[in-house]
Amino acid sequence: MKALRTPDDRFGDLPDFPYEPRYTEVPDGDGGVLRIHHIDEGPADGPIVLCMHGQPTWSFLYRRMIPTLVDAGLRVVAPDLVGFGRSDKPAEREDFSYNGQVAWMNAWLIANELRGITFVGQDWGGLIGLRLVAENPERFDRVVISNTGLPLPRALPQDRIDAVKEFRANAPTPSMSEMRRALSGRLSVPNELRFAYWQKWTWETVDIPVAMIIAGTMRDAPLSPRELAAYDAPFPDASYKMGPRAMPSLVPTLPDDPALPAQAAAWKVFSEWRKPFLCAFTDDDPVTKGGDVPFREKVPGAAGQPHTTIEGGGHFLQETRAEEFTRVIIEAIHRSNP
Repeated sequence: MKALRTPDDRFGDLPDFPYEPRYTEVPDGDGGVLRIHHIDEGPADGPIVLCMHGQPTWSFLYRRMIPTLVDAGLRVVAPDLVGFGRSDKPAEREDFSYNGQVAWMNAWLIANELRGITFVGQDWGGLIGLRLVAENPERFDRVVISNTGLPLPRALPQDRIDAVKEFRANAPTPSMSEMRRALSGRLSVPNELRFAYWQKWTWETVDIPVAMIIAGTMRDAPLSPRELAAYDAPFPDASYKMGPRAMPSLVPTLPDDPALPAQAAAWKVFSEWRKPFLCAFTDDDPVTKGGDVPFREKVPGAAGQPHTTIEGGGHFLQETRAEEFTRVIIEAIHRSNP
């Protein structure tokens, strides 16, 4: 497997992110190895908070939360998914799969011997991280998720499945404006096609504008030029961007997706999960709004938990509602570790 490695000097001017990089090598599944980056801050013997980011961000996303978590006596571990941040970046689309990402991060988790974990995940960090929890339940004490899911698509008539596949394969590439209107519901398309606009646009936009995507979701909390540069830092040119381009297309949205057996197995674990499971979704994320409902209804450990809806945080609440989200995590840990 060919993998690119972002030069260190790209990360030389990161605002509010002075953390020592740490690296773990894991098998790439093709006879080689991949290097995965993470940060590890706070007391070595403190309760572990595993913070996982999604697409197209990296662990820099948690910079507003890390100091407060550490001040609360917690050990914060935040990895970069393969293809993102300071982790290695496979160069071909075929190198990426949902199950492959889970396998890489499972190897990283075991290599770092993490236990007693509070899992925190958002976006793809939740999709991958919840699979880690389900496959290693003995390592995790509780779960806190926001703006994410564990997709298990419902059955659809074949003609509607075919329509989605035809759109993704042969329709013209939507503009950024069309994509955003489809995601927000302002473009009149069938529900199963809304997310397909995002999948198609990200894949067919070769030089995907990473920082612009993130900034476009935060109208009430603009990022500084240095923060925008930090989100672009992992990607010196378009060849490094296969991860951000490919990952949306790997979200299981159709009932014949190859990840579904593993998704169903994970849901079986969570149907019997009795450790604390807390949802803190925002009320205005066009993609995941309402995504907390299946967890609150189906996970025994979610019963009686003080789930919260965070107002106006958009998709990346680690940027826009960092204080509120951090407080939810700290209180969840203190409730069971007084």
